[in-house]
Amino acid sequence: MLGSDMDETAVTVSAVETVGPDTIAITFETPAGFDAEPGQFVLVRATVDGEELSRYYTLSSPGVDDTFEITVGVDPEGDLSPWLADREVGDDVTIEGPFGEVYYENEPSVVVVAGGPGVGPAVGLGEAVASDGGEVSIVYRDDEPAHEERLSALATSGSNVAIVGEGSLADAVAEVADEGQVYVFGFQEFVEDVRDAIEAAGGDFERAKVESFG
Repeated sequence: MLGSDMDETAVTVSAVETVGPDTIAITFETPAGFDAEPGQFVLVRATVDGEELSRYYTLSSPGVDDTFEITVGVDPEGDLSPWLADREVGDDVTIEGPFGEVYYENEPSVVVVAGGPGVGPAVGLGEAVASDGGEVSIVYRDDEPAHEERLSALATSGSNVAIVGEGSLADAVAEVADEGQVYVFGFQEFVEDVRDAIEAAGGDFERAKVESFG
């Protein structure tokens, strides 16, 4: 069941882990009343050097029962992401949400196509589907992949996982585009590349659930 949005709420950091080049996963204790589905996102708020900042981060955990996770690409020249990278266990972070209309709805077979930061929702959604006994295919394009350990675990347990470079995306998408409900997570240019790949393979991109990061 889809949860309702929460107003500003402090959540406590329970773990911070490096999961790839300049990429961390932050796990929070789930506050009372927070409910979300894989694919949804939260708004993180913070005051850094006197400036109020906010950014959206998609959940990268398969569930939110006791804890939930976001994956953060850390830009050393950025504002909020280095601050998040400095958080420690026990720190509080302010969130709102969840938000988003693109989320797992217990489809028996799912294809997730992810670019860059889209790997966060890809692993969370993939793990949720696999846990439910469903079929999972993941195509992930990134020159410096993150969450390789979790992707490898999905592949070992029977999911179809392909990590590709820019030139291999179309072929990888064509191989799995008709194998279930397609989800797409990534920046707009990536989304357009996926659209072209699906249409070139004879698929219907309009049926895909798409979350563009702008």
